Amino acid sequence: MSNAPFLNRQALYLRPDPSRVVVRPFKPATEPRDFNPTDKSRANHIVDRVLSLDAASVDAHLAEVLENFQGRHRNLLATFEARADEMEEALVEHVSFSKAQRRLLGAYFLHEYSFEAAALFNPSIVAHPDQTGAPAGGIRFVLSLRAVGEGHVSSLTFRSGSIAADGAVSIEPTVRLAAIPKVDRRTPAAHGETVDLSFSTEQHISERVIFPVTASQSNGIEDARFVEFSGPEKIFYATYTAYSGKAIRSELLETRDFLSFRMTPLQGAAAQNKGMALFPRKLDGQYAMIGRQDNENLYLIQSEDLHRWEGGRAILRPQFPWEFVQIGNCGSPIELDEGWLLLTHGVGPVRRYSIGAVLLDKADPSKVLARSREPLVRPDPTEREGYVPNVVYTCGALRHRDLIVLPYAVSDTFSNFATIKIASLLANLQA
Repeated sequence: MSNAPFLNRQALYLRPDPSRVVVRPFKPATEPRDFNPTDKSRANHIVDRVLSLDAASVDAHLAEVLENFQGRHRNLLATFEARADEMEEALVEHVSFSKAQRRLLGAYFLHEYSFEAAALFNPSIVAHPDQTGAPAGGIRFVLSLRAVGEGHVSSLTFRSGSIAADGAVSIEPTVRLAAIPKVDRRTPAAHGETVDLSFSTEQHISERVIFPVTASQSNGIEDARFVEFSGPEKIFYATYTAYSGKAIRSELLETRDFLSFRMTPLQGAAAQNKGMALFPRKLDGQYAMIGRQDNENLYLIQSEDLHRWEGGRAILRPQFPWEFVQIGNCGSPIELDEGWLLLTHGVGPVRRYSIGAVLLDKADPSKVLARSREPLVRPDPTEREGYVPNVVYTCGALRHRDLIVLPYAVSDTFSNFATIKIASLLANLQA
Protein backbone atom coordinates (compact mmCIF):
# COMPACT_ATOMS: atom_id res chain seq x y z
CA MET A 1 0.00 0.00 0.00
CA SER A 2 3.01 2.35 0.17
CA ASN A 3 3.51 5.11 -2.41
CA ALA A 4 6.57 5.26 -4.66
CA PRO A 5 9.71 5.79 -2.52
CA PHE A 6 10.84 8.73 -4.66
CA LEU A 7 7.59 10.65 -4.10
CA ASN A 8 7.97 13.53 -1.63
CA ARG A 9 4.58 14.25 -0.12
CA GLN A 10 4.14 17.76 1.30
CA ALA A 11 2.27 18.71 4.46
CA LEU A 12 -0.13 20.95 2.58
CA TYR A 13 -3.85 20.20 2.59
CA LEU A 14 -6.70 22.00 0.86
CA ARG A 15 -9.97 21.06 2.51
CA PRO A 16 -13.55 22.09 1.68
CA ASP A 17 -14.84 25.11 3.54
CA PRO A 18 -18.65 25.30 3.87
CA SER A 19 -18.44 28.94 4.98
CA ARG A 20 -17.47 30.01 1.45
CA VAL A 21 -20.65 30.89 -0.41
CA VAL A 22 -21.77 32.48 -3.66
CA VAL A 23 -25.12 34.12 -4.27
CA ARG A 24 -27.21 32.40 -6.95
CA PRO A 25 -30.58 33.04 -8.63
CA PHE A 26 -33.49 31.51 -6.73
CA LYS A 27 -36.46 30.35 -8.80
CA PRO A 28 -39.52 29.41 -6.73
CA ALA A 29 -40.92 26.03 -7.73
CA THR A 30 -44.42 26.05 -9.20
CA GLU A 31 -47.04 23.34 -9.50
CA PRO A 32 -47.69 21.52 -11.70
CA ARG A 33 -45.28 23.07 -14.23
CA ASP A 34 -41.81 24.54 -14.13
CA PHE A 35 -41.21 28.15 -13.16
CA ASN A 36 -42.11 30.69 -15.86
CA PRO A 37 -41.73 34.35 -14.90
CA THR A 38 -44.56 35.34 -17.28
CA ASP A 39 -47.10 33.23 -15.34
CA LYS A 40 -49.20 34.70 -12.54
CA SER A 41 -47.22 32.34 -10.35
CA ARG A 42 -45.37 32.29 -7.06
CA ALA A 43 -42.96 34.90 -8.40
CA ASN A 44 -45.80 37.34 -8.95
CA HIS A 45 -47.25 36.50 -5.54
CA ILE A 46 -43.94 37.39 -3.91
CA VAL A 47 -43.91 40.67 -5.82
CA ASP A 48 -47.47 41.42 -4.64
CA ARG A 49 -46.47 40.84 -1.03
CA VAL A 50 -43.46 43.13 -1.23
CA LEU A 51 -45.59 45.84 -2.85
CA SER A 52 -48.04 45.59 0.01
CA LEU A 53 -45.37 46.94 2.39
CA ASP A 54 -45.25 50.64 3.08
CA ALA A 55 -42.08 52.57 2.30
CA ALA A 56 -40.82 52.51 5.88
CA SER A 57 -41.22 48.74 6.08
CA VAL A 58 -39.41 48.25 2.76
CA ASP A 59 -36.50 50.35 4.01
CA ALA A 60 -36.39 48.48 7.31
CA HIS A 61 -36.46 45.03 5.71
CA LEU A 62 -33.82 45.98 3.13
CA ALA A 63 -31.59 47.35 5.91
CA GLU A 64 -31.99 44.10 7.87
CA VAL A 65 -31.03 42.01 4.84
CA LEU A 66 -27.96 44.16 4.22
CA GLU A 67 -26.89 43.96 7.84
CA ASN A 68 -27.19 40.18 7.71
CA PHE A 69 -25.43 39.56 4.38
CA GLN A 70 -23.33 42.64 3.47
CA GLY A 71 -20.03 41.26 4.78
CA ARG A 72 -20.44 37.98 2.93
CA HIS A 73 -20.56 39.37 -0.64
CA ARG A 74 -19.21 42.23 -2.73
CA ASN A 75 -21.54 44.90 -4.14
CA LEU A 76 -24.66 43.31 -2.71
CA LEU A 77 -27.03 46.15 -3.63
CA ALA A 78 -25.86 45.98 -7.25
CA THR A 79 -26.46 42.23 -7.17
CA PHE A 80 -30.01 42.77 -5.91
CA GLU A 81 -30.67 45.29 -8.67
CA ALA A 82 -29.25 43.00 -11.36
CA ARG A 83 -31.48 40.17 -10.18
CA ALA A 84 -34.52 42.47 -10.29
CA ASP A 85 -33.60 43.30 -13.90
CA GLU A 86 -33.56 39.57 -14.72
CA MET A 87 -37.02 39.24 -13.16
CA GLU A 88 -38.45 42.11 -15.23
CA GLU A 89 -41.04 39.89 -16.92
CA ALA A 90 -42.49 38.98 -13.53
CA LEU A 91 -42.60 42.65 -12.56
CA VAL A 92 -44.11 44.08 -15.74
CA GLU A 93 -47.74 43.69 -14.62
CA HIS A 94 -47.13 45.74 -11.51
CA VAL A 95 -46.93 49.45 -10.83
CA SER A 96 -43.61 51.27 -10.95
CA PHE A 97 -41.15 50.45 -8.20
CA SER A 98 -38.99 52.55 -5.98
CA LYS A 99 -35.27 51.74 -5.94
CA ALA A 100 -35.61 50.23 -2.46
CA GLN A 101 -38.50 48.03 -3.60
CA ARG A 102 -36.51 46.72 -6.59
CA ARG A 103 -33.52 45.97 -4.39
CA LEU A 104 -35.65 44.14 -1.84
CA LEU A 105 -37.38 42.17 -4.60
CA GLY A 106 -34.01 41.17 -6.03
CA ALA A 107 -33.02 39.80 -2.63
CA TYR A 108 -36.12 37.60 -2.54
CA PHE A 109 -35.06 35.91 -5.78
CA LEU A 110 -31.51 35.02 -4.67
CA HIS A 111 -30.02 32.41 -2.35
CA GLU A 112 -26.61 31.54 -0.96
CA TYR A 113 -24.92 28.36 -2.18
CA SER A 114 -22.03 26.75 -0.31
CA PHE A 115 -20.15 25.64 -3.40
CA GLU A 116 -17.44 23.56 -1.67
CA ALA A 117 -19.44 22.26 1.28
CA ALA A 118 -18.92 18.60 0.34
CA ALA A 119 -15.59 18.39 -1.49
CA LEU A 120 -12.60 20.24 -2.95
CA PHE A 121 -10.72 17.88 -5.21
CA ASN A 122 -9.32 16.83 -8.63
CA PRO A 123 -6.81 19.70 -8.96
CA SER A 124 -4.94 20.90 -12.04
CA ILE A 125 -1.94 23.23 -12.03
CA VAL A 126 -0.35 25.64 -14.54
CA ALA A 127 2.19 28.44 -14.34
CA HIS A 128 0.59 31.77 -13.38
CA PRO A 129 0.29 34.23 -16.31
CA ASP A 130 1.73 36.90 -13.99
CA GLN A 131 5.06 35.90 -12.46
CA THR A 132 5.44 39.14 -10.48
CA GLY A 133 6.71 38.29 -7.01
CA ALA A 134 7.76 34.75 -7.86
CA PRO A 135 10.45 33.37 -5.50
CA ALA A 136 14.04 33.32 -6.72
CA GLY A 137 14.50 30.18 -8.79
CA GLY A 138 10.80 29.37 -8.39
CA ILE A 139 7.49 30.16 -10.05
CA ARG A 140 3.96 31.24 -9.21
CA PHE A 141 1.10 28.96 -10.23
CA VAL A 142 -2.67 28.82 -10.63
CA LEU A 143 -4.44 25.79 -9.21
CA SER A 144 -7.92 24.86 -10.36
CA LEU A 145 -10.11 22.60 -8.24
CA ARG A 146 -13.46 20.92 -8.57
CA ALA A 147 -15.77 22.06 -5.79
CA VAL A 148 -18.94 20.15 -4.85
CA GLY A 149 -21.83 21.51 -2.83
CA GLU A 150 -25.48 20.77 -2.14
CA GLY A 151 -27.08 18.39 -4.65
CA HIS A 152 -23.65 17.18 -5.86
CA VAL A 153 -23.35 20.16 -8.21
CA SER A 154 -19.75 20.74 -9.31
CA SER A 155 -18.17 24.11 -10.04
CA LEU A 156 -14.67 25.35 -10.80
CA THR A 157 -12.68 27.32 -8.24
CA PHE A 158 -9.09 28.55 -8.07
CA ARG A 159 -6.12 29.11 -5.80
CA SER A 160 -2.74 30.73 -6.42
CA GLY A 161 0.59 29.83 -4.92
CA SER A 162 4.33 29.45 -5.40
CA ILE A 163 6.90 26.73 -5.89
CA ALA A 164 10.28 27.54 -4.36
CA ALA A 165 13.60 26.64 -5.98
CA ASP A 166 13.81 23.52 -3.80
CA GLY A 167 10.29 22.39 -4.73
CA ALA A 168 8.49 23.52 -1.56
CA VAL A 169 4.90 24.44 -2.38
CA SER A 170 2.95 27.23 -0.68
CA ILE A 171 -0.61 28.44 -1.21
CA GLU A 172 -1.57 32.09 -0.94
CA PRO A 173 -4.25 32.88 1.67
CA THR A 174 -7.80 32.38 0.45
CA VAL A 175 -10.07 35.41 0.66
CA ARG A 176 -13.31 35.08 2.57
CA LEU A 177 -15.53 36.24 -0.28
CA ALA A 178 -16.51 34.28 -3.38
CA ALA A 179 -18.49 35.21 -6.49
CA ILE A 180 -19.65 33.92 -9.84
CA PRO A 181 -18.68 35.79 -13.03
CA LYS A 182 -20.68 38.15 -15.16
CA VAL A 183 -22.11 36.54 -18.30
CA ASP A 184 -20.97 38.89 -21.07
CA ARG A 185 -22.34 37.03 -24.07
CA ARG A 186 -24.19 33.89 -25.08
CA THR A 187 -23.79 32.65 -28.65
CA PRO A 188 -26.31 29.91 -29.49
CA ALA A 189 -25.40 27.22 -32.02
CA ALA A 190 -26.82 23.88 -33.13
CA HIS A 191 -24.30 22.02 -30.96
CA GLY A 192 -24.81 24.22 -27.86
CA GLU A 193 -24.04 27.64 -26.45
CA THR A 194 -20.69 29.38 -26.37
CA VAL A 195 -20.55 31.59 -23.30
CA ASP A 196 -18.18 34.46 -22.49
CA LEU A 197 -17.63 35.19 -18.79
CA SER A 198 -15.62 37.75 -16.86
CA PHE A 199 -14.62 38.66 -13.32
CA SER A 200 -13.53 42.10 -12.14
CA THR A 201 -9.89 42.85 -11.40
CA GLU A 202 -10.76 43.56 -7.75
CA GLN A 203 -11.74 39.91 -7.25
CA HIS A 204 -8.84 37.81 -5.97
CA ILE A 205 -8.30 34.60 -7.92
CA SER A 206 -9.52 32.51 -4.97
CA GLU A 207 -12.73 34.56 -5.06
CA ARG A 208 -13.60 33.46 -8.62
CA VAL A 209 -16.02 30.56 -9.00
CA ILE A 210 -17.25 29.33 -12.39
CA PHE A 211 -20.67 27.84 -11.78
CA PRO A 212 -22.76 26.01 -14.42
CA VAL A 213 -24.31 28.51 -16.85
CA THR A 214 -25.75 26.33 -19.65
CA ALA A 215 -28.22 23.45 -19.83
CA SER A 216 -25.45 20.96 -20.68
CA GLN A 217 -23.58 21.95 -17.47
CA SER A 218 -26.63 22.27 -15.22
CA ASN A 219 -25.50 19.52 -12.84
CA GLY A 220 -21.81 20.23 -12.96
CA ILE A 221 -18.55 21.44 -14.47
CA GLU A 222 -16.29 18.51 -13.66
CA ASP A 223 -12.56 17.75 -13.70
CA ALA A 224 -11.01 20.64 -15.64
CA ARG A 225 -7.63 19.69 -17.10
CA PHE A 226 -5.70 22.94 -17.64
CA VAL A 227 -2.72 23.31 -19.93
CA GLU A 228 -0.62 26.27 -21.06
CA PHE A 229 -0.68 26.05 -24.84
CA SER A 230 2.33 27.12 -26.94
CA GLY A 231 1.50 29.48 -29.77
CA PRO A 232 1.84 33.06 -30.98
CA GLU A 233 0.15 34.23 -27.76
CA LYS A 234 0.11 32.70 -24.29
CA ILE A 235 -3.25 31.01 -23.77
CA PHE A 236 -4.58 28.48 -21.31
CA TYR A 237 -7.05 25.79 -22.29
CA ALA A 238 -8.96 23.41 -20.09
CA THR A 239 -11.02 20.45 -21.19
CA TYR A 240 -13.78 19.57 -18.73
CA THR A 241 -16.85 17.37 -18.45
CA ALA A 242 -20.21 19.10 -18.70
CA TYR A 243 -22.93 17.11 -16.90
CA SER A 244 -26.59 17.91 -17.45
CA GLY A 245 -27.92 15.38 -14.94
CA LYS A 246 -28.67 12.96 -17.77
CA ALA A 247 -25.77 13.23 -20.22
CA ILE A 248 -22.09 14.12 -20.34
CA ARG A 249 -19.94 15.72 -22.99
CA SER A 250 -16.54 17.38 -23.22
CA GLU A 251 -16.27 21.15 -23.44
CA LEU A 252 -13.40 23.61 -23.72
CA LEU A 253 -12.54 26.56 -21.48
CA GLU A 254 -10.04 29.16 -22.64
CA THR A 255 -8.48 32.15 -20.92
CA ARG A 256 -5.42 34.35 -21.13
CA ASP A 257 -5.60 35.97 -17.71
CA PHE A 258 -7.99 33.91 -15.49
CA LEU A 259 -10.28 36.96 -15.49
CA SER A 260 -12.09 36.48 -18.80
CA PHE A 261 -13.14 33.01 -19.97
CA ARG A 262 -14.85 31.45 -22.97
CA MET A 263 -16.69 28.13 -22.65
CA THR A 264 -17.34 26.21 -25.89
CA PRO A 265 -18.85 22.77 -26.50
CA LEU A 266 -16.61 20.33 -28.35
CA GLN A 267 -18.04 18.59 -31.40
CA GLY A 268 -17.49 15.17 -32.92
CA ALA A 269 -17.84 11.56 -31.84
CA ALA A 270 -14.63 11.60 -29.80
CA ALA A 271 -15.93 14.49 -27.66
CA GLN A 272 -18.97 12.60 -26.40
CA ASN A 273 -16.91 11.17 -23.55
CA LYS A 274 -15.13 12.49 -20.48
CA GLY A 275 -11.49 12.84 -19.52
CA MET A 276 -9.97 14.46 -22.63
CA ALA A 277 -6.58 16.15 -22.18
CA LEU A 278 -4.95 18.48 -24.71
CA PHE A 279 -1.26 18.34 -25.62
CA PRO A 280 0.51 21.65 -24.85
CA ARG A 281 1.37 22.29 -28.50
CA LYS A 282 0.44 21.15 -31.99
CA LEU A 283 1.98 17.94 -33.33
CA ASP A 284 2.81 18.03 -37.05
CA GLY A 285 0.44 20.94 -37.49
CA GLN A 286 -2.49 19.31 -35.67
CA TYR A 287 -4.00 19.61 -32.24
CA ALA A 288 -3.75 16.41 -30.21
CA MET A 289 -5.65 14.96 -27.27
CA ILE A 290 -5.44 11.92 -25.04
CA GLY A 291 -8.91 10.59 -24.26
CA ARG A 292 -10.93 7.51 -23.40
CA GLN A 293 -13.68 6.38 -25.77
CA ASP A 294 -14.63 2.89 -24.62
CA ASN A 295 -14.50 3.11 -20.79
CA GLU A 296 -11.31 1.02 -20.70
CA ASN A 297 -8.47 2.24 -22.92
CA LEU A 298 -6.66 5.48 -23.78
CA TYR A 299 -6.67 6.90 -27.29
CA LEU A 300 -4.58 9.41 -29.20
CA ILE A 301 -6.89 11.78 -31.09
CA GLN A 302 -5.71 14.42 -33.57
CA SER A 303 -7.59 17.23 -35.28
CA GLU A 304 -6.99 20.31 -37.40
CA ASP A 305 -9.95 21.95 -35.65
CA LEU A 306 -9.59 22.60 -31.92
CA HIS A 307 -13.37 22.33 -31.47
CA ARG A 308 -14.08 19.12 -33.45
CA TRP A 309 -12.72 15.69 -32.56
CA GLU A 310 -13.31 12.44 -34.44
CA GLY A 311 -11.75 8.98 -34.46
CA GLY A 312 -8.58 8.16 -32.57
CA ARG A 313 -6.13 5.29 -32.07
CA ALA A 314 -6.02 3.11 -28.97
CA ILE A 315 -2.50 3.42 -27.55
CA LEU A 316 -2.82 2.23 -23.93
CA ARG A 317 -4.77 -0.67 -22.46
CA PRO A 318 -4.97 -2.00 -18.89
CA GLN A 319 -1.91 -4.15 -18.30
CA PHE A 320 -1.23 -4.44 -14.56
CA PRO A 321 -3.54 -5.55 -11.71
CA TRP A 322 -3.94 -2.03 -10.26
CA GLU A 323 -5.52 -0.90 -13.57
CA PHE A 324 -7.40 -4.00 -14.75
CA VAL A 325 -10.83 -2.31 -14.60
CA GLN A 326 -9.90 0.75 -16.69
CA ILE A 327 -7.29 3.42 -17.27
CA GLY A 328 -7.60 7.15 -17.94
CA ASN A 329 -5.40 10.20 -18.19
CA CYS A 330 -4.57 12.44 -15.26
CA GLY A 331 -4.05 15.66 -17.16
CA SER A 332 -2.27 16.96 -20.23
CA PRO A 333 1.02 15.31 -21.29
CA ILE A 334 4.16 17.03 -20.00
CA GLU A 335 6.99 17.53 -22.49
CA LEU A 336 10.41 16.21 -21.42
CA ASP A 337 13.61 15.72 -23.40
CA GLU A 338 12.98 11.98 -23.17
CA GLY A 339 9.38 12.09 -24.46
CA TRP A 340 5.85 12.95 -23.36
CA LEU A 341 5.19 12.14 -19.71
CA LEU A 342 1.54 11.18 -19.28
CA LEU A 343 0.15 10.69 -15.80
CA THR A 344 -2.59 8.06 -15.73
CA HIS A 345 -5.11 6.67 -13.32
CA GLY A 346 -5.91 3.02 -12.99
CA VAL A 347 -8.91 1.37 -11.37
CA GLY A 348 -8.30 -1.91 -9.54
CA PRO A 349 -10.09 -4.23 -7.12
CA VAL A 350 -12.82 -2.73 -4.92
CA ARG A 351 -12.81 0.20 -7.39
CA ARG A 352 -9.58 1.59 -5.97
CA TYR A 353 -8.11 4.46 -8.00
CA SER A 354 -4.32 4.89 -8.18
CA ILE A 355 -2.01 7.20 -10.15
CA GLY A 356 0.67 5.92 -12.52
CA ALA A 357 2.76 7.26 -15.40
CA VAL A 358 3.59 6.50 -19.03
CA LEU A 359 6.32 7.81 -21.32
CA LEU A 360 5.26 8.37 -24.93
CA ASP A 361 7.55 8.89 -27.91
CA LYS A 362 8.09 12.60 -28.54
CA ALA A 363 7.88 12.39 -32.34
CA ASP A 364 5.07 9.82 -32.38
CA PRO A 365 3.08 9.76 -29.13
CA SER A 366 1.12 6.73 -30.29
CA LYS A 367 4.26 4.75 -29.34
CA VAL A 368 4.57 3.79 -25.67
CA LEU A 369 8.21 3.78 -24.55
CA ALA A 370 7.70 2.83 -20.89
CA ARG A 371 5.10 2.73 -18.13
CA SER A 372 4.86 2.25 -14.39
CA ARG A 373 4.38 -1.36 -13.29
CA GLU A 374 3.28 -0.16 -9.85
CA PRO A 375 1.39 3.05 -9.01
CA LEU A 376 3.17 6.25 -8.04
CA VAL A 377 0.38 7.14 -5.60
CA ARG A 378 -2.13 4.79 -3.96
CA PRO A 379 -4.94 5.52 -1.51
CA ASP A 380 -3.29 5.77 1.92
CA PRO A 381 -4.89 3.50 4.56
CA THR A 382 -4.99 6.44 6.99
CA GLU A 383 -6.80 8.71 4.50
CA ARG A 384 -8.96 6.36 2.49
CA GLU A 385 -12.26 7.60 3.93
CA GLY A 386 -14.18 10.42 2.28
CA TYR A 387 -16.93 11.36 -0.12
CA VAL A 388 -15.77 8.54 -2.43
CA PRO A 389 -13.39 6.24 -0.53
CA ASN A 390 -10.26 4.57 -1.94
CA VAL A 391 -9.50 7.18 -4.61
CA VAL A 392 -6.47 9.31 -5.44
CA TYR A 393 -6.79 11.44 -8.56
CA THR A 394 -5.31 14.44 -10.33
CA CYS A 395 -6.27 16.50 -13.36
CA GLY A 396 -2.80 17.78 -14.15
CA ALA A 397 0.75 18.25 -12.87
CA LEU A 398 3.46 20.83 -13.63
CA ARG A 399 7.14 20.52 -14.46
CA HIS A 400 9.42 22.79 -12.40
CA ARG A 401 13.11 22.38 -13.22
CA ASP A 402 13.97 18.74 -12.38
CA LEU A 403 10.69 18.09 -10.52
CA ILE A 404 7.13 17.14 -11.30
CA VAL A 405 4.83 19.05 -8.94
CA LEU A 406 1.78 16.85 -8.44
CA PRO A 407 -1.39 18.14 -6.81
CA TYR A 408 -3.81 15.29 -6.18
CA ALA A 409 -7.10 14.62 -4.48
CA VAL A 410 -7.82 12.11 -1.74
CA SER A 411 -11.13 10.21 -1.60
CA ASP A 412 -12.91 12.91 -3.62
CA THR A 413 -12.80 15.11 -0.53
CA PHE A 414 -9.61 17.19 -0.16
CA SER A 415 -6.39 17.87 -2.04
CA ASN A 416 -2.70 17.48 -1.30
CA PHE A 417 0.68 18.02 -3.02
CA ALA A 418 3.70 15.88 -3.77
CA THR A 419 6.88 16.37 -5.79
CA ILE A 420 8.72 13.75 -7.83
CA LYS A 421 12.27 13.86 -9.18
CA ILE A 422 11.97 13.41 -12.94
CA ALA A 423 15.11 11.30 -13.16
CA SER A 424 13.89 8.92 -10.44
CA LEU A 425 10.49 8.67 -12.05
CA LEU A 426 11.88 7.84 -15.47
CA ALA A 427 14.27 5.30 -13.96
CA ASN A 428 11.29 3.46 -12.47
CA LEU A 429 9.30 3.22 -15.69
CA GLN A 430 9.65 -0.03 -17.58
CA ALA A 431 9.54 -0.69 -21.30
